[in-house]
Amino acid sequence: MSITIVRYTDLPYSARVAQQLNAIFFQSSNTQSFADEDVRAQFRERWLGRYLTHYPQWFYVALSDGDCAGYLAGCLDNPAKLPLFADIALYKTFSNWTEKYPAHLHVNLGAAYRSAGAGSELVGRFCNDARHAGAPGVHVMTGKHMRNVAFYARNGFRELASAGEGAAAVVFLAREL
Repeated sequence: MSITIVRYTDLPYSARVAQQLNAIFFQSSNTQSFADEDVRAQFRERWLGRYLTHYPQWFYVALSDGDCAGYLAGCLDNPAKLPLFADIALYKTFSNWTEKYPAHLHVNLGAAYRSAGAGSELVGRFCNDARHAGAPGVHVMTGKHMRNVAFYARNGFRELASAGEGAAAVVFLAREL
C-alpha cells in the first residue's frame, strides 16, 4: 500500500476527501454518541475543525490511491497561551510542559491503514517541518491506557506528566525537535 503525505493547503479541494476526513475523525473518536447534531458539530469543531480553519498549513493528509487514509492535525503555537484552545482545560494543567514542547498534534487513520506505517509517516513529516520552522518540541495528550501511547513511544515521544485517575487518566507525551 503506497501512502503519500500532503499538506492540506497543497491538496486541491475534494468533497470526497473532506467526507473521508470527517468519517475517519468520527470513527477514530472515543466519543461515539452525541445528544444532538449541535453537540456533534461542536465536538468536531473542537478536535478537527479549528485546525482546518486556523492551522491548515500544519494539517497533513495521508492519501492512498487518491483516498484519504488518515490525517494529522497540528499547531506550532503553545495552546496553553491561545484563546482558541481555552476550552481544553488540560492545556492549563500541563502548561509548564507546553512551554518547552509547544507544538501539538492529533493523528487519526482509517481502520484499513492502521499499523501500516502511515501514522509514523504523518508524525515524521510534521515533526520535520515543525523543527525547520523553529519549534523546540512537540506534545500529544491521550488517555493513559490507550493503545496509541505505544505508537507515540515508537515515534520518539516520552511520558512527562499525567493527570486524572482510572479510565479518565491522561498522559502528556513529548518529543524534542
